[in-house]
Amino acid sequence: MDPKLQTSEDISFDEFRKQILNDYQVAVMSRECSLLGRREVLTGKAKFGIFGDGKELPQLAMARAFNNGDFRSGYYRDQTFMMALGLLTPKEFFHGLYATTDLEKEPMSAGRQMGGHFGTYSLSEDGTWKDLTQQKNSSPDISPTAGQMPRLLGLALASKVYRNEKGLQAEKFTDNGNEVAWGTIGNASTSEGHFFETINAAGVLQVPMIVSIWDDEYGISVPAKYQTTKEDISAILSGFQRTEDEPGYEILKVKGWDYTALIHTYENASDIAREEHVPVIIHVTELTQPQGHSTSGSHERYKSEARLAWEKENDCNKRFREWILSNRIASEEDLKSLEKKIKTEVRMARKDAWNEFLNPHKEDKKALVHLLEGLAQSSPNKAFISKIKNDLIAVEEPLKKDLASLPRKALRYVLGEHTPQKKALEEWISDFMKKNQPHFSSHLYSELPNKATNIEEVLPTYDDNPEPVDGRIILRDNFDALFSKYPELMIFGEDSGAIGDVNQGLEGLQKKYGEIRISDTGIREATIVGQGIGLALRGLRPIAEIQYLDYLMYGLQTLSDDLATLLYRTVGKQKAPLIVRTRGHRLEGIWHSGSQMGGIIHLLRGMYVLVPRNMTKAAGFYNTLLKSDEPALIVESLNGYRLKEPRPSNLGELCTPIGLVEVVKKGTDITVVSYGSTLRIVMDVAEELKEVGIDAEVIDAQSLLPFDLRSDVLKSVKKTNRLLIVDEDVPGACSAYLMQEIIEKQGAYRYLDSAPHTLSARSHRPAYASDGDYFSKPNAEDIFEKIYQIMHEANPSDFPELR
Repeated sequence: MDPKLQTSEDISFDEFRKQILNDYQVAVMSRECSLLGRREVLTGKAKFGIFGDGKELPQLAMARAFNNGDFRSGYYRDQTFMMALGLLTPKEFFHGLYATTDLEKEPMSAGRQMGGHFGTYSLSEDGTWKDLTQQKNSSPDISPTAGQMPRLLGLALASKVYRNEKGLQAEKFTDNGNEVAWGTIGNASTSEGHFFETINAAGVLQVPMIVSIWDDEYGISVPAKYQTTKEDISAILSGFQRTEDEPGYEILKVKGWDYTALIHTYENASDIAREEHVPVIIHVTELTQPQGHSTSGSHERYKSEARLAWEKENDCNKRFREWILSNRIASEEDLKSLEKKIKTEVRMARKDAWNEFLNPHKEDKKALVHLLEGLAQSSPNKAFISKIKNDLIAVEEPLKKDLASLPRKALRYVLGEHTPQKKALEEWISDFMKKNQPHFSSHLYSELPNKATNIEEVLPTYDDNPEPVDGRIILRDNFDALFSKYPELMIFGEDSGAIGDVNQGLEGLQKKYGEIRISDTGIREATIVGQGIGLALRGLRPIAEIQYLDYLMYGLQTLSDDLATLLYRTVGKQKAPLIVRTRGHRLEGIWHSGSQMGGIIHLLRGMYVLVPRNMTKAAGFYNTLLKSDEPALIVESLNGYRLKEPRPSNLGELCTPIGLVEVVKKGTDITVVSYGSTLRIVMDVAEELKEVGIDAEVIDAQSLLPFDLRSDVLKSVKKTNRLLIVDEDVPGACSAYLMQEIIEKQGAYRYLDSAPHTLSARSHRPAYASDGDYFSKPNAEDIFEKIYQIMHEANPSDFPELR
């Protein structure tokens, strides 16, 4: 359907009537899906439900103003909008509720996200970009409230970049920057910091962004008086209103049940944002929530009888129906007939979706019952196996977990038996797990041939007498080469532009490449990250700079919940190859300690986490990542910018491999693994250890996610039979992760003659200054004595007790 509403001046009354009734049909269809969806949860067929009932009318208006090339960054009540654009059918809606793992049937996430989370496909099967200007786009939702806001900023900023930066190959991404980024959020979620940070940043940047605030006066059970000053979000944002002399927002307010006002408001907002590149806020008031917040509870528990009566009277669908009747667009009989037809269609969609979800399980159940019967007949433990078979038969609507769990339990009763029936069941279980596990685990990282871990290493090359330069010079000149090579490359952050970052790694580059490509931002880490995500979703190659590693905490929610999960939750249908640049390691003081790696590597699964020991290695990581299209965090060593390194002659071309370790010193007595700035201390200690007859092999982890894909540490341990992991993080953090990777995953325990050890920082944050660093983190003497102690335990005669 064409969602663009034409006026009666443009078309005949019959055509106008048809459009109105089409909108009403979508509204009724969406509402019926919500009502039946709740029942599916309460009867146990679906796990959880959160629906868009009560928000239908404004979403219809938004859909009519939404053009090809536009992007949505919304939240989990926008089902009517998606249905109005033809991007969601009732059957797909129910498949989302049931968590169907077939992407063709459940195209939003193949059951990986709960219902109400909507995305479109930006990528073809081979991972190349589709033409985003020829389709209506939705970035995939996340559940954390206001979590969609930072990304919205970047989606809107991309239009400004495309309109103002010349020389970009942008045919698939823009029509001269005429696209609008549409955000939606509930009124209570505007209390979140992400909302206010995004609103401020978009006002500063003046980007084509329209934020719809669905206001039903509650946040779950908590009314607006506890959520918002003055109980009115547009009132408190009124200072952002633009004037003739000062830029800002256009702020519009409209009642959510007023169909004609909604249509005109959204058309007006679209024109302003699209043509003038001005952000717009639409505060949609007097909305309702007929079924309460979600299936977790009923709103009758917390709303007064008066409020419930008001909501019933002012339900937007009811008011829309009354408007249609009062304007004689349709008769009561016409609407009743239409409503009956829609309800029948939705019920059939629900039935078909459930059967399509269940039938493959039933077929697997038949085969499994037959196998269990054969196993029972062949085993002395027939009675126990028959009970499991009967338990399976009793499950009328089996899930995948039933089909996996019960046969695995049956194998416990045939331990030591060797029969064809047992072998057949083992093969069935293996095939079933192999077939189904990817439905829940694939696409955490790219699975395409050009994935970053497939980019070959390119070693640095040097002239005969390479010039020793500060590490920052290597980074600067490498970035210079990259900005010349990739016109879509951008970098931004606090102090990144005019002064070329706080450590001068971008010195002079803004002047050379312009303020769009190399820019300063405000102090706003969450939206620096979101800015990068949105730009990357629209075909640009951003590097978002976070000034110091501990400031990453401000943006960690956005990195963890949005960027790191993006490829996974879209099953490879969207990508955001954002590079996050920061600096840390061996800093001094509680707040700039740079010691959060343990948390980072666990919260950012789905991103690469790279910890180069020097700036040549760091430059190589940037080069590698730009040859691929995956997100990553690079942590440069803060105390390495002024250290001298030989200047490579192939800057812009050298590539540091991702997922591989490097043996930086060979040895025979013990394997020592570290990374970042601490590795330099380990290297100094390794030289000192030679004086007492200990030959340590030193390995630079350099890539934490992923770690050591070729198991080179295992090869070292096979030779040395001893292992020490040195890490500046707190005990049990990154060192524990590396220990599991080496000892458990690689199986290094088989080759140890001594207990494996970790040497980490103290349990507290590092204290200030050089003394604080010495007594808080592993120092050279700590490392020396730890290695010596391990050798003393193994050979006390050659290595007598040190102290």
